[in-house]
Amino acid sequence: MMKYNMVVTVSVAILFPSMYMQAQIKYPETKRENTSDEYFGVVVSDPYRWLENENSAETVNWVTQQNKVTRAYLDEVSFRTKIRERLTRLWDYEKISVPFKKGDYYLQYKNTGKQNQSVLYIRKGYEGAQTVLLNPNTFSADGTSSLSVFSVSNDHKYAAYGVSKAGSDWNEFYVIDLPSGTKRKDKLEQIKFSGAAWYKDGFFYSRFEKPEEGKALSQKNSGGKLFYHKIGEEQKNDKLVYVDPQHPTRMFGANVTEDERYLFLSVSESTSGNELYFKSLGGEVSQGDFTSIYQGFEFDFSLIDHIDGKFFIHTNHGAPKYRIISVDPQNPGEEHWQTLIPETDNVLQQVHVMGNKLVLQYLSQVKSKLITYDWQTQKTSEFKLPGVGMVSGFSSKKGDSEAFFSFTGFTDPGSLYRYDDKTDSFALINASACDFKTDEYETVQEFYTSSDGTKIPLFITRKKGLDVSPETPCYLYGYGGFNISVTPSFSPNVALFLEQGGIYAVANIRGGGEFGTEWHKAGTILQKQNVFDDFIAAAQYLIDKGLTSPEKLAISGRSNGGLLVGACMTQRPDLFKVALPGVGVLDMLRYHKFTIGYAWATDYGTSENAEEFDYLLKYSPVHNVKPGVYPATLVYTADHDDRVVPAHSYKFISELQHKQEGDNPVLIRIDVNAGHGAGKPLSKTIDEWTDIWTFVFRNLGMEMK
Repeated sequence: MMKYNMVVTVSVAILFPSMYMQAQIKYPETKRENTSDEYFGVVVSDPYRWLENENSAETVNWVTQQNKVTRAYLDEVSFRTKIRERLTRLWDYEKISVPFKKGDYYLQYKNTGKQNQSVLYIRKGYEGAQTVLLNPNTFSADGTSSLSVFSVSNDHKYAAYGVSKAGSDWNEFYVIDLPSGTKRKDKLEQIKFSGAAWYKDGFFYSRFEKPEEGKALSQKNSGGKLFYHKIGEEQKNDKLVYVDPQHPTRMFGANVTEDERYLFLSVSESTSGNELYFKSLGGEVSQGDFTSIYQGFEFDFSLIDHIDGKFFIHTNHGAPKYRIISVDPQNPGEEHWQTLIPETDNVLQQVHVMGNKLVLQYLSQVKSKLITYDWQTQKTSEFKLPGVGMVSGFSSKKGDSEAFFSFTGFTDPGSLYRYDDKTDSFALINASACDFKTDEYETVQEFYTSSDGTKIPLFITRKKGLDVSPETPCYLYGYGGFNISVTPSFSPNVALFLEQGGIYAVANIRGGGEFGTEWHKAGTILQKQNVFDDFIAAAQYLIDKGLTSPEKLAISGRSNGGLLVGACMTQRPDLFKVALPGVGVLDMLRYHKFTIGYAWATDYGTSENAEEFDYLLKYSPVHNVKPGVYPATLVYTADHDDRVVPAHSYKFISELQHKQEGDNPVLIRIDVNAGHGAGKPLSKTIDEWTDIWTFVFRNLGMEMK
């Protein structure tokens, strides 16, 4: 049955939280237009194309009406206040980042507990007194402006920092003096996906062309250029260093070796694969004169540093699990490359320089393993860790014998350690004190079999001794894309679900980077269905083991994970009770037409290729909603999301509301003055998760104790 203004039946709590009656939700009427596109002889309808115009009065009104219906549904839940109160307490603990050293200065982010944004502190010497360097909470009245980029000059006199407003990927750059924090007059605009690479009294950065008025959050980004900014100059005087007018959508990143002898240029077309060039520095900055190390976009290359006259480079060229090569600046051709650290069975995720050693950070069965390599003696040894878990934020410097890192897990809020290479020992310097009884919970890693026989890792976290059954609520999370590994980490939001007797499961499905390049490629383009099959198999595994049932299972994912949820719920709507597609890529035929979407083609392919179009159409969530019964669905997005434009979510929920035939509610939550997620203030994070858990608890029949 298909109708424009759909009425469905949903559950509403009455006298007691565990008792329900039937009531009706009347969804806002969403106009369907006769809009379509023809792809290789196939006509595809796009009735909600008008929702792509985020600034039109019609779209603004539609957003208002959808939020009004969703708010009414969530606000009437009696235990919603309890959820908010508990989330607020769980988040209210001091959060301290790994310190990072710049010359004599130690810098560190801290959050007292309830601050919207973490504050950056500085101190001279490890035992010095800390003072505030930058407080992003003062950038805006509501905490929605955040500190994005922070980069200190090599002489430790200055720092460049980026400010993002309302969660947008667009940044403004400023400069301050160290250690006073005095703001200089420099202001740079139109910056996106760029760092600040210092050279002498300025830095290299990249920017895009200014979008049309009113289209900054949706227009396709193009015209990228690499510039050099000298402190004190106006941006209009910045020197152009590199541009490629033949390829206007290519992106450029700069890196300067620590000795400031070389500038490295990384050129990319997408989220994986890059070309790598370098040029000598020493005089005035000029355009051109770059020498190629690698051309093409099949492999990834990143500079470690210029060490003993050679470039140390981390790459998956000839090594799906990555290796380190040594490149001679005088003979940089591939035939002259030397393998410094060969590929192993584990994925070499990151490489750090500490003293005269490299610290090799491996991912072994989705857990951290660190190895040190002395480039002078070629000796290796295993870096001692405090246990089995994940290392993050490893911070060290060439010539220094100390390092800092964080160690965490699904039930561990994280502890900070200081490592002394001279004694090969580490000391605990801070342990987070969250109001969560970590000792009462456990995480196990199991392996299940996907539809094609591939073994997939699955982390299962729950309270020790939990009496599990098909009535146990379960929250299954996945991502499966862009070579991103989902590793053990603590979330106060998940802690609340665990406290209420739930199981938290994380599936390390293909498309991610958990087992290297081949694992990633196995979940891309014409193999993308593997990702969905892996996730569906994870759900079936949990059900078959008796840990939960379809009536007690919620699935969740954000961004590419939002696509995962959208595809799985349209392919197997019978397998899940609740679906939470967040800021998702849901229109697979048009995703590449907005902002930076074209860069995702290496994972998805595009509708401009006949074979890829046919494949995309078969799983694109917006195009695969058929009349039927779908899980209770809360789509969530934000009006300032310029990474995955909210039109994806707008179209998907419109089609769900149009075609849902069961009693399960299908709603959308549209955050205002927020973006894709980075830099979101704590107040908005708590708001969002209060609504998510209210929706999940209500539809899984849970009570907030």
